[in-house]
Amino acid sequence: MPLLPLLSGLILPGILKTLVLTLKVSVDDRTIEKERNDGSVLFAFWHGKMIYGWLLARKLFPRRDIHAVVSLSKDGEILSRTLHGLGFCLIRGSSSRGSGSVKEAMNRELDKNGIIAVTPDGPRGPLHSFKYGTLHLASQRGIPIIFASIQYSNAIELKSWDHFEIPLPFSRVTLTLHRIEVPAMKNEEDLAAYEHRLSKHLADDRTGKHHA
Repeated sequence: MPLLPLLSGLILPGILKTLVLTLKVSVDDRTIEKERNDGSVLFAFWHGKMIYGWLLARKLFPRRDIHAVVSLSKDGEILSRTLHGLGFCLIRGSSSRGSGSVKEAMNRELDKNGIIAVTPDGPRGPLHSFKYGTLHLASQRGIPIIFASIQYSNAIELKSWDHFEIPLPFSRVTLTLHRIEVPAMKNEEDLAAYEHRLSKHLADDRTGKHHA
């Protein structure tokens, strides 16, 4: 087996699962009581928090299939193999490539009361800004977005556009689940204004955090 598929498909999922087992997590999951066993939902977290975000989705919805939206980039190929190893179904594409087929695939799963996990500021930013497609889909279909705010007590922060964070073993993880009911929008201008307010509200507060 080539090294990259072996690393991303088998070894990396095991490393992530082991790391997460050491983390001290506190979360109030009553926000998702209605969707735990049934109902369409978009589950979201920022791109830089994906190390715990993806595994959090599996933890919160252990008995349901979850479809992850992953870009067609080279990094996306690595991520897709890792997520497949973690038990996710995959929808490949992004807002710049394959967006039509991505929207169709997302609608098919939502028609079946599915769960779709997204990083709404990925794959290239802007940082902590919801993309049009995520909000438009939630508004159009009248389904909730469950957004996970994730904070690590100790983490390594990479010098990347998304301030990608790798939590250190035995760190504390503080989670806040936000239930977002996107209202029906009259036009794109209203949706853009709503996106701006929502992104500002959910953007990471980077003060008082500890990084290695």
